[in-house]
Amino acid sequence: MKKYGSVVVKRYTYWEVNNMTNSFKVKLGQGGYGSVYKGTLSDSRLVAVKILLESTGDGEEFINEVASISRTAHVNIVALVGFCYGKTKRALIYEFLSKGSLDKFIYYDEPTQTNPCLDWETLHQISLGIARGLQYLHQGCSTRILHFDIKPQNILLDEDLCPKISDFGLAKLCERRRSEVSLVAPRGTVGYMAPEVYSRSLGAVSHKSDVYSYGMLILEMMGGRQNLKDLVSNTSEMYFPDWIYKLVEGGRDLGVLGSMSSEEEGIVRKLILVSLWCIQTIPSGRPSMTKVVEMLEGSVESLQAPPEPCLSTAAYPLLQLPSTSSTISP
Repeated sequence: MKKYGSVVVKRYTYWEVNNMTNSFKVKLGQGGYGSVYKGTLSDSRLVAVKILLESTGDGEEFINEVASISRTAHVNIVALVGFCYGKTKRALIYEFLSKGSLDKFIYYDEPTQTNPCLDWETLHQISLGIARGLQYLHQGCSTRILHFDIKPQNILLDEDLCPKISDFGLAKLCERRRSEVSLVAPRGTVGYMAPEVYSRSLGAVSHKSDVYSYGMLILEMMGGRQNLKDLVSNTSEMYFPDWIYKLVEGGRDLGVLGSMSSEEEGIVRKLILVSLWCIQTIPSGRPSMTKVVEMLEGSVESLQAPPEPCLSTAAYPLLQLPSTSSTISP
């Protein structure tokens, strides 16, 4: 950890972690990395404590997360409060965000969906907040941070539905002047990973790989379902980006996405156009996150329709993998 420079967040003992979580009484969630518990610091601040599984190898993902996020300070990046690092016990302590992750608000066709649907303006503001967070990671830090796992489950919402990017376990640090990085193996989550992460013949892995993941995330927010959906009545809608591109290209009414005013339709059309630019197959065809923020803040009339992404379930068999939630680690 020393090679990354000084770490300003506090280091806690496992005994202190046990106390702040009241012996891990309230469980907030669980994933392949371990479990998250609700905790309270001595100054009464609420925190989310991520306990990593003992089988996390040499701790590379843990070091990545501490080193990456301790360098950040942005309203759209979750704040790391502290960490615990022992021979077998590792924990990350974050600010507590009351609304949880974004996926609980956008998949309206899921039978377990209990949160209220978000209106289009709120979705626009969330999209803009995520874009600003990524812009900061790519351009605003002294060291460029590539996240490599942007997906709804890694976007947390506070009480005011302000989005914060979380989970930097797969992040990659690189010098500001460098735009490309080398990976020994694909990293990220199937369904959100850029094509060049799978195949270097399509381009170099860079900050544009995060742009692709962002575009796929926004399309899911627009469609209210995962882009790769096994059970749909119309097979032409199975791969949502293909379907929505044809809808926009043909100038068709977006009312198929639900009842909306002309102002709301403008917001939706803008978000769809931006996301389609972001998922261009060749990295050089995608905008930077700075340009994405500019497009989201501008008018829909100023946006041109992008070329059709040539990535589809027919053209790119890797997208037919069985699950969009499986994470691939380095």
